[in-house]
Amino acid sequence: MKHAALTLCEAVSLLEQGDLTAVGLTESVLARIEAVEKRIHSFITLDAERALARAAEVDEQRRRGWAGRLCGLPVSVKDVLCTRTMRTTCGSRILENFTPPYDATVIRKLEDEGAVIIGKLAMDEFAMGSTSENCAFGVPENPWLPGYVAGGSSGGSASCVAADESLATLGSDTGGSIRQPASLCGVVGMKPTYGRVSRYGLVAFASSLDQVGPLTRDVADCALMMNVISGYDPADSTSVNREVPDYGAALQDGMRGLRVCVPVEYFNDGLNPEVERVVRSGIDMLADAGAEIVEVSLPHTEYCVAVYYLIAPAEASSNLARYDGVRYGVRDMDAGSLLEMYSRSRSAGFGDEVKRRILIGTYALSAGYYDAYYKKASQVRTLIREDFDRAWQQCDLIASPVCPTPAWRIGEKSDDLMALYLSDILTISANLAGIPAMSVPAGFSGSGLPIGMQLQAAHFNEEVLLRAAWNVEQRAGVRGRRPELV
Repeated sequence: MKHAALTLCEAVSLLEQGDLTAVGLTESVLARIEAVEKRIHSFITLDAERALARAAEVDEQRRRGWAGRLCGLPVSVKDVLCTRTMRTTCGSRILENFTPPYDATVIRKLEDEGAVIIGKLAMDEFAMGSTSENCAFGVPENPWLPGYVAGGSSGGSASCVAADESLATLGSDTGGSIRQPASLCGVVGMKPTYGRVSRYGLVAFASSLDQVGPLTRDVADCALMMNVISGYDPADSTSVNREVPDYGAALQDGMRGLRVCVPVEYFNDGLNPEVERVVRSGIDMLADAGAEIVEVSLPHTEYCVAVYYLIAPAEASSNLARYDGVRYGVRDMDAGSLLEMYSRSRSAGFGDEVKRRILIGTYALSAGYYDAYYKKASQVRTLIREDFDRAWQQCDLIASPVCPTPAWRIGEKSDDLMALYLSDILTISANLAGIPAMSVPAGFSGSGLPIGMQLQAAHFNEEVLLRAAWNVEQRAGVRGRRPELV
């Protein structure tokens, strides 16, 4: 099973040299899944037969002289991305048996480059959550410590990479859903600029916030995945027609000439001391690499959670109205009327957190309340973005914690919704502003739980993030560390 622990770049090298085949690599990953999945619960759907057939196909293509950038590499994707060969459940009973008639653009891009897609990964239902405990098909666990959360909503995507069950994964990030689980599981996770990666085929939660991004074992792999999935897509009206740079070229040693801002609002009494210690150490690493460190204020940070939990539920209320039991998804066949069928189908199909957010969003959009809630939240969102615009006049990137604490026990915060919502307090602002942000492993807590460092930059400046993350990775001494599962 040793090949299952390879990075993408290491596997590419072995495949190109002929020292490894796609079938052999896929078999190694599948053996790893068989060995640890009962403990990790990363997958909702696993298609080993199709994966092996696809691996044999790309081995043959390689023999004939063709090899894409991901040729023969086993990857998995969050179960919020449409796949025409596998069901797409969004972690919800309402879509338990739904198989889309088309692939998401990012799925097509992966396969066009020769990737072997193994399966679909566990997540909070419709991406609504911070721990993946809202998944209708089982809760993914943190590979580093049994019984601890993997984060959310892309918990399965993060735990899968950390447990060596896939070489890389895709997740989605609406308020921190890539970065937070990446931090808690000790992997690299990037939320690209809104519009950099196509959202076509991403099942919508909050359309103005959602973005697809990679979770990988190291920064070089993140750059490779970004090279594959980025780019303009005419099928997505929010996609930006802008040239995609070579992200791999950004991985340069040294930060001389770059200024790193540290927001004072992100370091307060609510921050776990171990998280602050690790992140401050990561900032020192950037300084050692030549960066100038300055403090900055993002004064509207305190309003981010309130703004997010008005805008996101409002957009979710609209997006989830399509799940009515008529065209696809769960339908109550015993209802006596159309209205009863709607009500009973949605009541049976949606979990508690999804229902809660639909109700909040519907209320915020209702007549007489729209101006007081959704409109006001949108106005404050503009102020939050302007905070960042002013920061970019002083610096090239912002360094901060990802999550206020390391991972916690499954069920520990289930009865405290505010505590769960506040676990995303440091990541939400990047989605509201539409800027790129990522988490890079920077250290560990005293109990051995990973802690990530968050990096944020101006729109379409992913190269700066990757350069900074690569410099932290080279100095932190945690690259290559793996949880001891078996």
